[in-house]
Amino acid sequence: MKKITCLLMFLFLISAGCAPLISKELRRELSPDITFKKIIKDPDAHKGKTIFISGIILGSKNTKEGTLIEILQKPADMHGRPKDVDDSDGRFLALYDGYLDIAIYSRGRDAAVAGEITGKRVLPLGEIDYTYPLVSVKKIHLFKIRKEEGFRYCPYPYWWWHAPWWYHP
Repeated sequence: MKKITCLLMFLFLISAGCAPLISKELRRELSPDITFKKIIKDPDAHKGKTIFISGIILGSKNTKEGTLIEILQKPADMHGRPKDVDDSDGRFLALYDGYLDIAIYSRGRDAAVAGEITGKRVLPLGEIDYTYPLVSVKKIHLFKIRKEEGFRYCPYPYWWWHAPWWYHP
């Protein structure tokens, strides 16, 4: 009986760790044929479509219409988290209908957004006017902050635990 209880607990923990970022109902609404490249070219052509986009938060502010978050799109890994790559198809604005604390939804955080494309906004970006697709947030997920992996000091020479290149047993 103890083994069965342990097995059930193990299976529960594994399944809880693999929980999807968005609900099954929201996943059914997604338009899988629409890529962010298509959206960035013509946001108005995709109005009303529900999409899932991951990226890095560049900034956020609370406005009268809700919390507006500027996000740099990044390709998602198999868990929906933005990959740590120097690749992006552009930026978008995510509008959350309500209050989010901008100290938490802050620059540099990894996020994933599921929402409806509601059009576009043209805002200054440096010395240019940039056309941002505007997404009305249905679900936003913040990922835990990545830990920086630093240099690990080892007091022993490399060859103490690895065979030298010329030694092959």
